[in-house]
Amino acid sequence: MAVGESLSNLRNIGIMAHIDAGKTTTTERILYYTGRSHKIGEVHDGTAVMDWMEQEQERGITITSAATTCFWKDHRINIIDTPGHVDFTVEVERCLRVLDGSIAIFCAVGGVEPQSETVWRQADRYRIPRIAFVNKMDRIGADFEQCVDEIREKLGANPVPITLPVGSEENFSGIIDLVKEKLIRFDESTQGLKVTEEEIPEDLKDKSLAARMALLEKLADFDEGVMEKYLEEEEITPDEVYRALRKATLSLDLVPVLCGAAFKNKGVQPLLDAVIRYLPSPMDIPSVEGVGKDGEPVVRQATDAEKLCALVFKLQADHFVGNLSFVRVYSGELKVGAKVFNPVKRKKEKIAKLLKLHANKREEVERLGAGDIGAIVGL
Repeated sequence: MAVGESLSNLRNIGIMAHIDAGKTTTTERILYYTGRSHKIGEVHDGTAVMDWMEQEQERGITITSAATTCFWKDHRINIIDTPGHVDFTVEVERCLRVLDGSIAIFCAVGGVEPQSETVWRQADRYRIPRIAFVNKMDRIGADFEQCVDEIREKLGANPVPITLPVGSEENFSGIIDLVKEKLIRFDESTQGLKVTEEEIPEDLKDKSLAARMALLEKLADFDEGVMEKYLEEEEITPDEVYRALRKATLSLDLVPVLCGAAFKNKGVQPLLDAVIRYLPSPMDIPSVEGVGKDGEPVVRQATDAEKLCALVFKLQADHFVGNLSFVRVYSGELKVGAKVFNPVKRKKEKIAKLLKLHANKREEVERLGAGDIGAIVGL
């Protein structure tokens, strides 16, 4: 994090899915709506920012993990867009080790597919809190409720919808926010940049009320404050729902589920809101534990004031700068010119150059602080 920024406003997340669920398309919209890119890149025409390798652009799939940083409502979001193809499962595993949270994207037509199950089990292994995004609600055969059922039955998760689709297939026109009880529409003439909130129409009120009651009923199982108000039939405010949902998401008790159609520019901004509301900051994850030189247990808190603790999770050869070591800093600061201990080689090495990454673009920096993800040149 930059000096002066709060760790509580940082999110290190991955985006995982089965191939063709719309993972890279969703990521491109995230970059566009957060202002990280000024034009929406598309997978089908080879202009996706995160698919920067020639093979990725030719084949229309993500092969390597691309990292970038964007900002949304005073929060910094570090994103790793991982491959969805089964041939690159190991690439996903490497990245999951250093993530604090994840977005799992599902196709509204295909539901939970084989690679969805594989990456979900990997995320279970590392106890990564997740939110789910049911994409492609505009496609023929889209079925939101069926997809939610499959998340429950095939993955053994406890999904809870926090948005509902308004229409489906060619009639998909927006979403209902069950927390705020509003209908949200996305203006097609502005590529979804203009978002408006409306009152829920009468013909959708019964369905949305039933879904909201189901949400509150689930939250009551994990939050005493919500349970008391629910039993007393008192009003439960959106802020109370946000707090309870965040708590249940971080403890892996619930998986909030949203919906949309990324290619049609619908539903991505509420997904970004969910990332900062429900997924963990570095301060929310367990401290790093290890063993010191004397064999005594060592604990490192997520703060710049601690001694350095960082993990290299990926190596990549670069034609311009040489070998890149992708690194996640858990505590302390990684500074240019500093000497750090490499436990693999059992010796100290000097940090010559540090980079922040945006797909294949590089930005030189003087330091990486606690919670940051970047790259070391020539380690």
